[in-house]
Amino acid sequence: MPFHLRFGEDDLLACRFAISPLWETQEAVRTLKRPDRQGYHPHWLRRVHASGADLDLAPLWLLMPQRGHSPDWLGPPPIGPSATFDEEIAAVRAADPEAAREEMVRALACTPGAADTALGRRLLADPARAVRELADVMERAWQVLVEPDWPRLRALLEADVAFHSRRLADVGLGGLLRELDRRFVWRAGTLTVEWKGQHERDLDGQGLVLMPSVFSWPDVIGGHDPPWQPTLVYPVRGIGGLWSAPTERTTEALVRLLGRHRAAVLAALDLPATTTALAHRLDLAPSSVSAHLKALRDAGLLTSRRYGHQVLYERTPLGIALAAGG
Repeated sequence: MPFHLRFGEDDLLACRFAISPLWETQEAVRTLKRPDRQGYHPHWLRRVHASGADLDLAPLWLLMPQRGHSPDWLGPPPIGPSATFDEEIAAVRAADPEAAREEMVRALACTPGAADTALGRRLLADPARAVRELADVMERAWQVLVEPDWPRLRALLEADVAFHSRRLADVGLGGLLRELDRRFVWRAGTLTVEWKGQHERDLDGQGLVLMPSVFSWPDVIGGHDPPWQPTLVYPVRGIGGLWSAPTERTTEALVRLLGRHRAAVLAALDLPATTTALAHRLDLAPSSVSAHLKALRDAGLLTSRRYGHQVLYERTPLGIALAAGG
């Protein structure tokens, strides 16, 4: 059944992209209970099984029904385009206990018998304690499940945002929404999404948060209910090369394709880096590295972003896949 979001003139000016480490943490927790998602993350699953044996996720899983409502306060829309996990978990800890309890009741009702379990009754009996407990579990999940891989995940997510921001300039919002996912249809100021349930909402000047996600891949997820800002989560580009490591054959092929030094620069960008850092790592002149970076960026394999006086370079989804041999 369709999901309809109706835009007014002000909404077109209030749309934004965002990346959320809190959201990725929530969806990583959900992925551990979703075998249909796990095939995309074998490397991550091997690491998690080795490091997360003592991680108790039962309180979070209880509020994550297979179908139905999950509490918005546990995964609210990002508070900014590049909020940190610490900033986002602080907002979770500040949730109003009574409002949190109402959402927990709604989530538990989606799983028959969940509200009558000992854990369900305990969460509902003391919502202030439940907010603290669930925030603690989410923070521990971040530390074990996501934080060790966050630089790699963030690079992929930010490359997606950079790519689609350029496409927004080229084709406008209506054109971009159609490109984000085949399930998005834009017609006459209304975004329709192929959805598991019925939902309609006027954006009323709030605009829309567009958020790429690794761990919710390949799902499209819509939320949140008022008063939260409407958000659409879509599958990130380039997930096929996310966990792959370059092989000797890949390196040889890259050298033949790009040249030795240019291939070395692309292969060295497992994490975002500056020209100076790459020059030091590769023992090349900064001017030579700068020229290679420009060529790779012009070819769509890298993006650049400024932080203070530094410019960081990172792979695009195409660059990630190429470096991984995919």
